[in-house]
Formats: sequence, C-alpha cells, structure tokens
Amino acid sequence: MTDRLKERVVRHSPSRGPGSPDVWGIYEPDTGSIQYVVADPATKKAALVDVVWNFDPKHYRTDLGSMRQVLDLVAEQGLTVEWVLDTHPHADHWMASAHLKEATGAPNAIGEKVGEIAGIWARLYNLPGAFDPTRDFDRLFAEGETFRIGTLEARVMLSPGHTLGSITYVVGDAAFVHDTLMYPDAGTSRADFPGGDAATLWQSIQAILALPGDTRLFVGHDYGTATRREPMWEATVAEHKARNIHVKDGTSREAFVDRRESRDRTLALPDRILAALQVNLRGGRLPPAEDDGHHYLKLPVNRF
Repeated sequence: MTDRLKERVVRHSPSRGPGSPDVWGIYEPDTGSIQYVVADPATKKAALVDVVWNFDPKHYRTDLGSMRQVLDLVAEQGLTVEWVLDTHPHADHWMASAHLKEATGAPNAIGEKVGEIAGIWARLYNLPGAFDPTRDFDRLFAEGETFRIGTLEARVMLSPGHTLGSITYVVGDAAFVHDTLMYPDAGTSRADFPGGDAATLWQSIQAILALPGDTRLFVGHDYGTATRREPMWEATVAEHKARNIHVKDGTSREAFVDRRESRDRTLALPDRILAALQVNLRGGRLPPAEDDGHHYLKLPVNRF
C-alpha cells in the first residue's frame, strides 16, 4: 500500500429513493479494508458490515479505534444497529463482530459454510473442536436467505472462491461483494487460501455481474495502484463489466483463471492471517485465557 493511502477516509453513497439504502464506507488504512454502514432511510435502522478490530502484528496489540469510528458515525446519523454482519472469516484483519454485538445488542451473522472453513483451519492449527460457529454467531445465513434492515429486504448470495464460504449481501440496489471484486482498475481478489479456488471465484463474480447494471457494488479492500492513490470502493455492475481489468466483458473464464492463479503464486501470506483466523473463527474473540489470565495464539510452522 502506498503511503498516500495511509489515511482514514469516510464516504457516503446516498439512497437513490424507495428501497435503496444509504451506505457509508469507512476506510481502514492499515489493512486496506472498507467497513460499511448500510441504513434504511425510512426507519434509520442499520447493519454494520465487515468492521475491523485493529491488530498491530509488530507488537501483537489490539485496539478498538476503527470500531469506535464506525459507532461514532452511527450515532452522528441517528441510526439504530439491527445487524452485525461479516461476509467471511477474514485473513487480513480481525473482525469486530463480538465487540459490536456487546456494544449494540444486535445479533451477529456470517455464512453457514463458515463451519467448513472452521474444519479446515482446525486441522491446520491442530486445534480439534476449537471453533464452533453455532456458538459464536447468532445467525448462519444460507444461499438465498433473506432478512430485513428496517423496511429493506436483504438477500444472501453464496460467493465462494476467495474462501469456500464467502457471501454477498444484496440490499436493494447495493451489494456488498467483499473479497471477490476489487475496484475496476485493480481487478479481483486472490483465491489461493485454503478452500479457495480461482475457477469458483470466476463463477461467483459472474453471478454478481448478472445483477442489474446500476447496482452499486461495494468491495472489501483497496490497496491502490501505481497511478491511483485515493482509496476507492464503489462502482456499478455496468462499470465493472466495462472496465474491470480482470473480468470486463470479453474476458474468458480460461484467461481469468490463468491470470488469477499466476498472480496468486507470487503473493505472500498476509501478515495477520495466522492470528486472524483463530480470532475470526471464534466470531472475533480471543482464545480462552490460560491459567495466568493471558490469551495465546498458535502458529503453524512449515504448513504453507
């Protein structure tokens, strides 16, 4: 990430009318993550999507600065939080889900296939039985399931590829597409983590791009490019189809898979991944404290 991206940015994407949500994106510079507040203008009810619990991998310290920034925006806009949502167990940041649930009283949710992801990582960590999504999340959404944010209907799309259990939330003319697409000039997200698959990611992206052309797509990350320094995260389906460098109209499945897999082979593990999965597969909770009152993480060696 370039130095000029190392700043917090908050941007409002206003409702377009009945059935269309207000969306605020809050950029978290340390991980290039975008956190979202999606709200029903009619009722001021809101959901929080992919909010970050800050973790400094150089000192192994945590703080709640990003979460507080999100909650400050909620208060400033006079919103009431109805849902705490995550799209998948993130590899690059710790999720604030459990802290948000405690702070707001709202239920927390993720996709139901997180149980399969938990099984993969329990084996990698040699921690049988450590992760129980049914314990740590109030709702595990299935493909096609619906719920409400105020008067707005939200629909769940299973969007695997980056992980095998990633989901997209479609709320009116807005879709929160997480680590599938990036901003059009940056292409798409990696698909080489355990359970990920580039061909599956292609299929998920095609389903997202089949939404109406004016649907606002909100991505999970922005790391900048050599020629763009301002963090960006919103573009329509039509804009992605016209100019996304990895999947624009005319791109073949074979070309995408080859490009994605070739790129992924050059990428290192994210610096937070081995800590993050142990926390995120517990719904944003640390492992239980040991007899000295402290919490410890386990790091597999020579497994990747």
